Amino acid sequence: MRVFTHNVIEVTNETRYYISSLNETAQEIAERIRGYWGVENKVHYVRDVTQAEDASRIRTTPLPQIFTLSRNFSLNLYRDNMFKNMAQAQRLCSFGLDTLKRLFRMK
Repeated sequence: MRVFTHNVIEVTNETRYYISSLNETAQEIAERIRGYWGVENKVHYVRDVTQAEDASRIRTTPLPQIFTLSRNFSLNLYRDNMFKNMAQAQRLCSFGLDTLKRLFRMK
């Protein structure tokens, strides 16, 4: 884990212990755990932080489901256009309709 404090990087190591009834090697279990965190970091974190989904005050059905669809659609659209940084893609696309037309290939 890297901790940033006043432009100084402090590197620390953490040990995690897992108890499992799975009939897998330690390497296979480690890959499962990394896979889980890959999804968490790629999708859930972006939706929670970049798109502020948890802060949304939309509660009336079916609006939460519609907004979830639109957030997922925008993430897929950004990734399809080779964006690596979703916050940067969101800022770029919020600049205007012309940017969105280019992403949708509607020049």
